[in-house]
Amino acid sequence: QVQLVESGGGLVLAGGSLRLSCAASGSNIFSMYHMSWYRQAPGKQRELVAHITSGGTTNYLDSVKGRFTISRNNAENTVQLQMNSLKPEDTAVYYCNAFLVSQYWGQGTQVTVSS
Repeated sequence: QVQLVESGGGLVLAGGSLRLSCAASGSNIFSMYHMSWYRQAPGKQRELVAHITSGGTTNYLDSVKGRFTISRNNAENTVQLQMNSLKPEDTAVYYCNAFLVSQYWGQGTQVTVSS
């Protein structure tokens, strides 16, 4: 059983930056997990924002390409999402996700971008 805890959310002005972090515990094979960040805005479906494979390959939602960067630190069992040039439409609850055979979710962290 993998536990995921997100941190780093908050309120920021448009154009600002935030760095989200997700700490994983409960597994000694974190490096094998594919890790993702999802987000869900009020009244909208949850969407995949960024993904990093166990091998380090990344992909992004088109609307965040060039602004967001996902990275992982297998030695510390963490995954980060660096978010720059934030826009009001980035406002959402951001969730960390881990997938190998089973899928695990964190509790989410609120990101609010004010114009």
